Amino acid sequence: MSDAGETRSSLLSAREVWKAFDRTQALSGVSFDLAAGEVHALVGANGAGKSTFSRIVSGHLACDRGDIRLSGKPVQFASAREAIRAGITMVTQETSLAPDLSVLENIYLPELGMGGRLSWRRLYARAQGLLEEFGQGGHLPLRRPLRDLSASQRQMVEILKALALDSQVIIFDEPTASFSPNEVDRLFDVMRLLVERGKALVFVSHRLEEIFEITDRITVFREGRDVARAVPTGDMTPTELVRLMVGREIADIYAHGAAPGRATSAAILEVEHLATAPRVKDVSFAVHAGEILGLAGLVGAGRSECVETVFGLRRIEGGAIRLAGKPFRPRAPIDAVRAGIGFIPEDRRRQGLVPDFSVRENLLLAHIGRHRGFGLGYERHQGDVEHLLGELGLPPRILDAGILTLSGGMQQKIVLARWILMRPDLLILDEPTRGVDIGTRSTIYAMLRRLAQRGMAVLIVSSDFEEVLGICDRVVVISDGADVTSIPSRYLDVEKLAMFAAPRSSADATHHVLERLVHAYPGAAYWIFVEGDRLYCFDLLSAEADPGLGFARGTFPRIEQTMIPQALLQRAASFAAEADGRQTLLVPIRGHRGHDLGYVGLTLAPGRATPDPEQVRRIVLAEPGRAEDAAMRAAG
Repeated sequence: MSDAGETRSSLLSAREVWKAFDRTQALSGVSFDLAAGEVHALVGANGAGKSTFSRIVSGHLACDRGDIRLSGKPVQFASAREAIRAGITMVTQETSLAPDLSVLENIYLPELGMGGRLSWRRLYARAQGLLEEFGQGGHLPLRRPLRDLSASQRQMVEILKALALDSQVIIFDEPTASFSPNEVDRLFDVMRLLVERGKALVFVSHRLEEIFEITDRITVFREGRDVARAVPTGDMTPTELVRLMVGREIADIYAHGAAPGRATSAAILEVEHLATAPRVKDVSFAVHAGEILGLAGLVGAGRSECVETVFGLRRIEGGAIRLAGKPFRPRAPIDAVRAGIGFIPEDRRRQGLVPDFSVRENLLLAHIGRHRGFGLGYERHQGDVEHLLGELGLPPRILDAGILTLSGGMQQKIVLARWILMRPDLLILDEPTRGVDIGTRSTIYAMLRRLAQRGMAVLIVSSDFEEVLGICDRVVVISDGADVTSIPSRYLDVEKLAMFAAPRSSADATHHVLERLVHAYPGAAYWIFVEGDRLYCFDLLSAEADPGLGFARGTFPRIEQTMIPQALLQRAASFAAEADGRQTLLVPIRGHRGHDLGYVGLTLAPGRATPDPEQVRRIVLAEPGRAEDAAMRAAG
């Protein structure tokens, strides 16, 4: 075991911490060191003991034995309130918020329990400041009831609640599980600011790319023991970290070794111009048998609302749905289940599980609803259950255990197994690997590929862009309640996917630059990215109804298929002429971190006088609203 914990003075230290739940030994003598001004990763597979340790440190649980010190003094908290008063706060994966209270009341929930007179005007002003600092100004209505928010928005409220306490130690337990890249980026900016102020942060996450981006040191738990303690992040490789977490090598979690599913000529599900209040405005897509299709976009884009409508959880207000070529208008989820649709919701604890039921009862829940006759009919499915548990790496002995005794990853496998047993024609998964470890993710991805190879249509909603690109054959991007593009995943990377997903509310400045160009020089202005022999168009405006460029917003043609191939090949500092007389100038743009964000282009029709290229560049790069900064914000 590596141990670098003694090289830095510890703000928080723990030695030989033990904890058991009945016969289950959750922690077996783990140790941990956290220094002020650092982000310390606490990682491990589901069930490794990370959350148990975090809950002990934050006062939610008491350890059986062990020594915990804060600023060198022994502490043993009898409650979370005591820990908060001492300066330790935990941001939980499953939010501990009050659904019937407003966002503002939830942010200051700990203060509501402290007694004394509160000034709501002062609290409102403080909350507005927090929202602006976190980059959420205008995204979280403070007076709105929490129950109306999505899972990712509730997670943001949980984070803001911790920030409002101004604690010295903040434990982030899977805070980015339902975040898309731009929300993650905003959170990391806040975490860096907190570190600059001397705060000590514990970051619990299963996303390796996040661990290596934001953390200073890493401690790894496996099966209740620490197998690596306070190792500098720069001294660890992703391969080594995975091996420490799961005890074995995982070469490719996306199971690319298996042949990807192939779309057949017949579509299982067709959605045309779907609309449902408040977020789905105009969405169209199709998913075929044997295909894994991803719905990608940012939080609030309308992805979850779209699939909930398909499953009968929301009322269709516009457009049409066809299932296997026939009109389909579900009034309730039972209609969807009977039609051959399975659905794994985003929030498994609130929507996917019955907490008081056993594993077996949760696993066969859908069958219970369909069963006719005396008894429950469990015995009919025993063989299928045991076979499926084996495929998912779950021991049959867990069937009679309570569902809440399982780790989050095992719970997610049970929800997945429930619908696989129903043999649906279409399986919809909303955030299928939220809060599960890399080993479980690998198992789930492999199972989804096997299901697609057997002819099942699979539709995935995910905020993890790496996941979307890794597991899906094709991606439909949704932005501001409408579909933007449908594109094979092999043509995308995270950066291009983020730029397609940018909401118009975030890309207004870039759009305004295009408007100014078209107003100043009647032609076509656009935001594009060029890679290899292909162009990707994220936005386009034209003085003419049809600019005849060979591309439009959301398209990704080959360079030779466009009407401006010379400009795209040359990418010169001056206007490039095409064979038909068109003139095009491409102005490169970059984000404030140096990211290549493509080009803002201007194309003029044949015969029009070309302006000075420097004048065009000044419009593109003018202050305020520089195009590259606006594009960077849009891309997250």
